[in-house]
Amino acid sequence: MTAEMLPPAVVDSHCHLDFPDFDGQLDDLLARATAAGVTRMVTICTRLRNEPQVRAIAEHYPQVFYAAGTHPMSVAEEPMATVDQLVALAQHPKFVGIGETGLDYHYSADSAAVQQTSLRIHCTAAAETGLPLIIHARDADDDMAAILAEEHAKAPFGCVMHCFSSSAALARAALDLGFYLSMSGITAFPKSEELRDIFRAVPHDHLLLETDSPYLAPPPHRGKRNEPAFTALTGRRAAETFGIDYADFARLTSDNFDRLFAKASRPQGV
Repeated sequence: MTAEMLPPAVVDSHCHLDFPDFDGQLDDLLARATAAGVTRMVTICTRLRNEPQVRAIAEHYPQVFYAAGTHPMSVAEEPMATVDQLVALAQHPKFVGIGETGLDYHYSADSAAVQQTSLRIHCTAAAETGLPLIIHARDADDDMAAILAEEHAKAPFGCVMHCFSSSAALARAALDLGFYLSMSGITAFPKSEELRDIFRAVPHDHLLLETDSPYLAPPPHRGKRNEPAFTALTGRRAAETFGIDYADFARLTSDNFDRLFAKASRPQGV
């Protein structure tokens, strides 16, 4: 394939390559991603005891970087992460973000207090390392906005609201702190017009793309397993939302990724 025929380069800023859905399939999975123009991806470790396996994936594949934290839905059953532990992990050259962390009161409201403690620990680690915080937010908008504002005022950090599907108020609160909002396959669903309206108000230099694979596959794969190659499908639908040529949208979201995830170097010539 000549350079002129290559698809626009795009980044999957959030996926879970260590999940059993992908066991034994990573070579083929990443080949499909490359063919679709997905030049880099960040695979997310959601339980710190799994960090060695996630790190090994990033070490094996040049286009894969990783982040680690304790997911809010599992924090009640996992050892509480420490700032020192996260700072130590951040010394790895391919470790590029802190999280995912956050608040989820939809499924796990009974652990709200421990989730908040964990979130604050991750915020401190992001500030100390200079690496971006990766936030999961569901049905906890008021507490999320308050905690992020409080922690950011103590010590600033960069942040992405991953797979953003919350309220316009939380979007504004995040943007007021200089944070980024990430578009997942949800934004490509036919009934997601209200969410697309929220994203239309987001400055173009604060947008990212992701799959959250193996979850949330965009059309025409909705309901099936998602994978990094489908970043391009979400990106093409997002470009239509903004009335932007896809190649331009791929470029601007890649540039945004470079600013926020500065440690995840761009391949030569991309």
